[in-house]
Amino acid sequence: MAGAVRLEPVDEQNLEPLLSVAAAEAEPDDVMPPVEAPAGWSLARREAFREFHRASFGGLDGPTGSQMYAILVGGEVVGMIRMTRCDEPGTVETGMWLGRSARGQGIGPVALRELLNAAARAGMRAVMAETTPDNIGAVSVLEKCGAKLRENDGRVHAEICLDSTPPAF
Repeated sequence: MAGAVRLEPVDEQNLEPLLSVAAAEAEPDDVMPPVEAPAGWSLARREAFREFHRASFGGLDGPTGSQMYAILVGGEVVGMIRMTRCDEPGTVETGMWLGRSARGQGIGPVALRELLNAAARAGMRAVMAETTPDNIGAVSVLEKCGAKLRENDGRVHAEICLDSTPPAF
């Protein structure tokens, strides 16, 4: 892994670099909610990506209850990780994506640990995640960060309690 991994709240300064990585190295459905737009990274989909991220600029206490972070390695944006408030107090749900060229380098677990630290600083007690059993990368990242995993109806549900010490690498 070249350079340190750090998280930076998504804002107008890093939104375009984030969109560039998404458009070059990810599928729209992997990085944003579905929208009515032509397939691929059309202008309408790019604008929807911007609006989706701008809606979270208020952070955990904003209208969407989401804090999104650009994942940077050596100062370059390589993906995004977020936390979104759940109905249960003290609990957030997380999701992450990395551009293809950043996958498989150990960036995911480091980014998730940074997010867990941010969630703990925000007073959260638990972080939840959901993925599919065939998303080997996501399942591996969750396991490395000490998540308790259970499979149900073709989905993998993960829970990480923040009052326990996360396991070392």
